[in-house]
Amino acid sequence: MNRYLENQIITDLEKKMVLLAGPRQSGKTSLARQIIRSDESRYFNWDDDFQKESILKRQFPHTPGYIVLDEIHKYARWRNWLKGFYDTNNGRYKILVTGSAKLDFYRKGGDSLQGRYNFIRLHPLSLKEISSGLKKDLELLLKYGPFPEPFLSQSEVEARRWSRQYRSRIIREELLSLEKVSEVSLLEQLMMRLPDLVGAPLSVNSLTSELQISQPTLSRWIELLERIYAIFRVYPFGAPKIRAIRKAAKHYHFDWNIIEQPGPRFENLIASHLLKWCQFIEDTQGHDMELRYFRDTDQREVDFVVIKNRKPVLAVEAKLSDKQCSKDLIYLKHKFPELECVQVVLQMDEDILNSHKIRICGAHLLLRELV
Repeated sequence: MNRYLENQIITDLEKKMVLLAGPRQSGKTSLARQIIRSDESRYFNWDDDFQKESILKRQFPHTPGYIVLDEIHKYARWRNWLKGFYDTNNGRYKILVTGSAKLDFYRKGGDSLQGRYNFIRLHPLSLKEISSGLKKDLELLLKYGPFPEPFLSQSEVEARRWSRQYRSRIIREELLSLEKVSEVSLLEQLMMRLPDLVGAPLSVNSLTSELQISQPTLSRWIELLERIYAIFRVYPFGAPKIRAIRKAAKHYHFDWNIIEQPGPRFENLIASHLLKWCQFIEDTQGHDMELRYFRDTDQREVDFVVIKNRKPVLAVEAKLSDKQCSKDLIYLKHKFPELECVQVVLQMDEDILNSHKIRICGAHLLLRELV
């Protein structure tokens, strides 16, 4: 399967290093191996002791070409090492660095590599990647989740088992490598509770009472879960034209297979597709992109608003089967006449434009236009 970022990475490697980050098991290593055409002499993983020694001694192939450095961010001095290697490389090697949470986390700190790389985020599978955008394929994606291993298994049992193991691994292997957490069991309890709260603004006070932890601790844990690509948060969209609520964020999961209720699960799928599209445009075209939601003081709410260069460009309302246009989406369209407004419906094949100039269509018809 050719991944959506392959051509972009190959193009970027002609000019700079590429740092490729994203959720664990989203396919970063497979994509890297695809780029080097499975030439294992050009693939180096820090977790392998023999390859680790080759990295430190810079024992790479004599011929110019691609070099993949996987998990090198686990080396305490990786940035200085990489800076020195790149500066003395003289264009001999095209360097692709892959990693997950820690790679992104360190990038946001003091950046000694500035100007030497392009940073790109790889997401799990989306509708456009797995097919030409058929409704039946969207239903499979909703059923098995977006990660390659459970999706390709086409087994509900295996998908559930994978999701359960995945949650444990990202906490015990990814999160604990970023920060020491004394109450791991409570953190795991939080991770199990969060899927039930998808689709609504997250109540920090309610969770602190339920888990018997302090608000600063909960806020830190939520931030850590976001850093390790377990969840992502969507904040309210506020503008002078509307009386918007500006504080409470909603959250979604990269693995929506852990969400049992059909409505929130479908909403999470839409959120994931929109975030992937936003970050693709941001990483490959340089535009400032944000995914938000709209909710005002009169309790009007629209699931998602995409912001491009500080301007709202797309509003999306997600429905399982309701083809009746959302009144709140109509309200938002009247406030922002130039805003493209779409109501996506899972159980729908039509694609119509109503009298309010709002598009109502099958969800697969919109998602196949993204990435």
